[in-house]
Amino acid sequence: MNVVKRDGRTEEFDANKIHEVLFWATKDIKGVSVSDIEINAKLQLFDGIKSDRIHQLLIQSAADLISEDNPNYQLVAANLLNYFLRKQVFGVSDNMPPLINVIKNNINNEVYDPELTNLYTEEELDQLDNYIKHNRDYLFVYAGLQQLVDKYLLKDRHTNKVYETPQYMYMLISMVLFSDQPKDVRLRKIKAFYNDISTFKTSLPTPVMCGVRTPSRQYSSCTLIDVGDSLPSIFHSNTAVGYYTANRAGIGLNFGRIRAVGSKIRNGEVVHTGVIPFLKMFESTTKCCTQNGVRGGSSTTHFPFWHKEIQEILVLKNNRGTDDNRVRKMDYSIQFNKLFYRRFVEDKPITLFSPHNVPDLYDAFVSDTDKFEELYEQYESSRKTPKMKIPARKLFMQFCQERIETGRMYVMNMDHVNEHSSFLDSVSMSNLCQEITLPTTPITHIDDQETGEIALCVLSAINVGAITKLDQLEKLCENIVTALDYVIEHQLYPVSAALNMKNRRSIGVGITNFAYYLAKNGVSYEDKEALKVADELAEAIQFYLLKASNKLAKEIGKCEWFDRTKYSKGILPIDTYCKEVDKLIKRKLTYDWDGLRKDIKKYGLRNSTLTALMPCESSSLVTNSTNGIEPPRSLVTVKKSKQGLIPQVVPEIQKYKNKYSLAYEMKDNNGYINICGILQKYFDQAISANHYYNFSKYEDNNLPLSVVAKDILRSYKVGLKTLYYANTDDGKTDNVPEESDCPGGACKL
Repeated sequence: MNVVKRDGRTEEFDANKIHEVLFWATKDIKGVSVSDIEINAKLQLFDGIKSDRIHQLLIQSAADLISEDNPNYQLVAANLLNYFLRKQVFGVSDNMPPLINVIKNNINNEVYDPELTNLYTEEELDQLDNYIKHNRDYLFVYAGLQQLVDKYLLKDRHTNKVYETPQYMYMLISMVLFSDQPKDVRLRKIKAFYNDISTFKTSLPTPVMCGVRTPSRQYSSCTLIDVGDSLPSIFHSNTAVGYYTANRAGIGLNFGRIRAVGSKIRNGEVVHTGVIPFLKMFESTTKCCTQNGVRGGSSTTHFPFWHKEIQEILVLKNNRGTDDNRVRKMDYSIQFNKLFYRRFVEDKPITLFSPHNVPDLYDAFVSDTDKFEELYEQYESSRKTPKMKIPARKLFMQFCQERIETGRMYVMNMDHVNEHSSFLDSVSMSNLCQEITLPTTPITHIDDQETGEIALCVLSAINVGAITKLDQLEKLCENIVTALDYVIEHQLYPVSAALNMKNRRSIGVGITNFAYYLAKNGVSYEDKEALKVADELAEAIQFYLLKASNKLAKEIGKCEWFDRTKYSKGILPIDTYCKEVDKLIKRKLTYDWDGLRKDIKKYGLRNSTLTALMPCESSSLVTNSTNGIEPPRSLVTVKKSKQGLIPQVVPEIQKYKNKYSLAYEMKDNNGYINICGILQKYFDQAISANHYYNFSKYEDNNLPLSVVAKDILRSYKVGLKTLYYANTDDGKTDNVPEESDCPGGACKL
């Protein structure tokens, strides 16, 4: 029987070669068996079988054996995949080619940016080549490496030909992001950042991993587009959505200003069709772009609770009704504030308006809570203002019902968003995944840079599981801030209305592997001691990030619009947080905040924002981390990818198996919510905070909506700005999460 080799040659099948590869892949790894892999592979050999196919079957066999009891098969599968990848890309399993050759070849292949050859001398490239640690490819577990191959390594997505291996990717990202540093220090900084990302201390977002080193220069993860109540604003905003979706960004939209169905246009000459037809247009634009082949586009649209169409909006995502009254492929965030919650608790009605009938109400809603209440009550009592009343409890329970049924009806608490903001400008919306809170203004044209503003944010996350002491964060934060700040400078802006990002220079650094961090510290989400652990960590991260941005401001200048931040007044997140959090834990601040405050007032900050707690669904696989700040759903989570099912094992499962909190085994959401409140205290943007519900905990497997409502109210009470998914386990499925568009990596890293 003959086997077809990768180069097209044929040779006689030799079983010893399979044994040799498997013995190499399993060497020094405990709890694995070569024979079990061979038996599980169920090789069905035939004349002319390709060697690649045999190797793929062995990889899949090892991956299928991964379990709680046998976690180390993830190392074997990773070794086999590494071997396969190197053979595929370079034709060898070791002795990697010189960095300069890889760059030149991939420029010729039109996948690397031609500018790379102009950034560094051959001598510098030789130094960096000698520094690359190709053995770090073997730090990956199977889930991480497979994710990298599927999503992030550059490839021809028609032929699946891969052009690079992981360490070249990491080194080139570092080289691009630090290319403008002074020549006497840049190699040192490149090496430092390369070490951070190649040893998984820092997690990078999809646009950076996929885009940096390529000719496609749009690396922002999140795009926030505020849509005005006019046809030019609506249509040009839709065009901007198309540009940014095609360039890997997740989309946040604000439709809160658009008038309701039946409203007058041109003094009654035309009757307005309402928001739903326009939502359908934006949905189509979002979904028609595949984000450079990485994944489909996705968007979240924001509405205030008092919008006249709110009841119709709440049901847009469910599967009942007809296509005419459903817009299912978008997610929705409903904006609440204390007036709504107060009326809900007191069982009083709220009043709904079409925004154009209540001038200045939306602006007050997002900027001044007291002024909003005053205007709202005036319009409620005005006989001239068209309106309709509805019980607050009826609306809120409808919202809770849709949140549970769809999982993707989100919450935005507008008073918290603006009161605990780093901006003097008001914030009226969030992004796709609800962790970004930046100022926006409606555009009238995609090149409207003067009166309109599209907000962008670039993201990264610190793998807290990779640190042993909090002071290790200082250098990590300095490297991250410098790198992300250069992303802002290096990327292109397909829509001019987004150019004000260069004036604000907003970045969002978050956390991943938090569940592992808690487990290592011997606490669970429900332990009071976990609040202290979270408080110490969050304080350190925010302090060191602000210090790093202040240092950068001293070196190259503060951001142009620094005077439009609260930071310019010496106001820090530790001054504006919801004081209800202090009832959870009393701990004195550890760091020199007064000294930092003085330095910030004197020298400024390079960035208007520093922190945001995003999901890390995609990148957590790469870095072998638990997802963001989330408790794992199980010790071995099976995730869907374009290539099939990928099992991911929690870090150090054998050591901390009994220390992990599992999402659906927690008593309730209170512990998680309290931790989020602690983290929000320090973070200047928001948190993609989730709730978890196990139906089996409730009588007849029916989740009371009152439980959902209480969780939302508690989240508001401890200062959370936003809420993201409502995750449910109803016992009817195998609980394998879908690879949805956002988990694919836009703002989920």
